Amino acid sequence: MTSPSKSRRVALYLAMLATVTSLAAAPGVSAAGYPDKPIRLIVPYPPGGATDVIGRVMAQELTGALGQSVIVDNRNGAGGNIGADAVAKAAPDGYTILMGAITSHSIMSTLEKSTIKYNFEKDLVPVSIVGSVPLVFVVNPGVPVKTLKELIAYAKSKPGELSFASSGAGAPQRMAAEMFKRSAGVEMIHIPYKGSGPAMTDLMGGHVLTMVETVPAALPHIKAGKLRALAVTTPQRISMLPDVPTTAEAGMPGFEVSSLFGILVPAGTPKEIIVRLNAEITKLLMIPEVKAQLLAQGAYTVTTTPEQAVTRVHQEVAMWAKIIKEADVKPD
Repeated sequence: MTSPSKSRRVALYLAMLATVTSLAAAPGVSAAGYPDKPIRLIVPYPPGGATDVIGRVMAQELTGALGQSVIVDNRNGAGGNIGADAVAKAAPDGYTILMGAITSHSIMSTLEKSTIKYNFEKDLVPVSIVGSVPLVFVVNPGVPVKTLKELIAYAKSKPGELSFASSGAGAPQRMAAEMFKRSAGVEMIHIPYKGSGPAMTDLMGGHVLTMVETVPAALPHIKAGKLRALAVTTPQRISMLPDVPTTAEAGMPGFEVSSLFGILVPAGTPKEIIVRLNAEITKLLMIPEVKAQLLAQGAYTVTTTPEQAVTRVHQEVAMWAKIIKEADVKPD
């Protein structure tokens, strides 16, 4: 018959063994078996927008590549901060990941610093940049300018009279216009709107005169002759507007701005998981059909290593923090 003291020792041993076994199965130690259950991809914006569509393309392709379901979870609100915060506070095990609007998050990390509850650079780790949406300078056709140089000359001849629209105080489009003002040495009046749609409606109606907008949003109106494109903010000309010069060609070398999108995970996620995700993302972004799906949203595919993605995020945050400070941009 087993003595009570021996029974207690056996029970204690079994409890210790169970603890050791659970630790061995903890995230980071068993990363080589990742993934062994569905992954949740949080999109911090409502369904239907560019971030959501890009996220759904990524989820579908990663499901096949990883052999586990990647489920899209829309957590919209607070300019993308609610969804980003949810991922920042999730377990760092690779099973909760973020489809981030890198440029917007970078801007908000400074502009909304007093209200957001996570640190974009410390609490989230970029896995890869996946897409880049170019911007374009547009004017109402009634404005007597056809080039970026002429726009600068026009603005200087009418200091403080040239109005520009934006889709919001912290939007990448507004930040790009602020960069332009400082780079060109011009004064323009900012007219904020709640979204690109209302802003472009007033731009086409002549209520405001110019705007820096994403190419996908402006393209139909450019083709219809309702807006005039002056320059795209990319290093090379783009296939969607092949006849429109780059900002460098238009006389502003070094002026390069795009709206970036990427996949991020909570800080502390094992490196092996980050490397695995990056490898699969890189492979799927090389597939012609995936390139075409992203381009349909106006996004050109981008591939990076995790290290390159981290560097790019730090550059974005620093660049926008400088612009926000110099232009004294305030939250809405």
